[in-house]
Amino acid sequence: MIIYVVQSGDSIDSIAAAYDIRVDSIIYNNQLSYPYRLAIGQALLLTAGENTAERTSVVSGGYAYPFIRPFTLTETLPYLTDLFIFSYGFAIDGELVPPQLDDTWMINLARANDTLPILTLTPFGPDGMFSNYLISALVNDPEVQQNLIDNLLQTMEEKNYGGIDIDFEYILAEDRIAFAEFVTRVRMAANAAGYPVSVALAPKTSDDQPGLLYGGKDYRLLGEAANHVLLMTYEWGYTYGPPMAVAPIHKVREVVEYALTRIPAEKINLGIPNYGYDWPLPYEKGVTAARTISNTEAVEIAIANNAVIEFDQVSMSPHFTYEKDGIMHEVWFEDVRSLNEKFALIREYRLRGAGYWQIMNLFRANWLLLADTFYIARPSSEI
Repeated sequence: MIIYVVQSGDSIDSIAAAYDIRVDSIIYNNQLSYPYRLAIGQALLLTAGENTAERTSVVSGGYAYPFIRPFTLTETLPYLTDLFIFSYGFAIDGELVPPQLDDTWMINLARANDTLPILTLTPFGPDGMFSNYLISALVNDPEVQQNLIDNLLQTMEEKNYGGIDIDFEYILAEDRIAFAEFVTRVRMAANAAGYPVSVALAPKTSDDQPGLLYGGKDYRLLGEAANHVLLMTYEWGYTYGPPMAVAPIHKVREVVEYALTRIPAEKINLGIPNYGYDWPLPYEKGVTAARTISNTEAVEIAIANNAVIEFDQVSMSPHFTYEKDGIMHEVWFEDVRSLNEKFALIREYRLRGAGYWQIMNLFRANWLLLADTFYIARPSSEI
């Protein structure tokens, strides 16, 4: 695969001729829409020959809600080791709460593609938000934990799930040890039944990092408690924050380097965002809210508004500005260049693999580049 950055005067015909490749392969790889206009600065993934380089083996996981389009999931599953189905909750007594929509079709489709369906457990309260009250009630009550574990294992067997992912956020600092002990208890019971257990970790860079996202997540304890972990290395740029890269590579690297002092590399999956944000300007803290967009939508916005896509050399992320209806906008997103930097980090530190939040929008160039860079191990049911 070759990454080509569009220059002024380029067209898909001129690029295809220059690299002696088919126009339809450029269109397919990059999900271009008729009439196939390009943006200056747009990164294209070109299939220019067979890859003879040695590829290391990694796992790849992606989170998805049951309302994902069947076409999107079908196109994505060949590149996934694990499908994290989002999500199951639980009541104050440990009774399991299934997703509002049926997840059976996703499980069956994953199994048909030799992808392991993973039950994702979240502590959502009645308002649909993460509840640290619910977490605290669970991790400090052994009877509630046992009821939840029994319900998990029964559901796993009945629905043909292949693993458990514990995605708890906003854990109270005083519940740090109790939460790790809960993960250990789930892992021991699940492993005995043949299921691996993973846990999602907020992106810390030190043991004592302040903040509600970080205090309850002890990297060392959770690295020992779970079979493997996901570093949620995204959301530096977020809905209510100022415009910036969602996953700036220098910040991602800091998290990885800290994590490696507490958790073995072979247990670590690097979180990768499959989305971007569009901020109206000027940004005003507490007022401005960015709109979540797909990576392909970001490029379409640039094309529609004749914007030039730039690439920041510090965050190693694409961005651009445009004006519409008298309002300036700033967009940050992911492209094959920024993804290539993240893949390089996985190679450099020999991490276990990658985990995507989320796969609801198809980004074909990402999956083609991933498969060209690594050998995707299947299945990943090791415990």
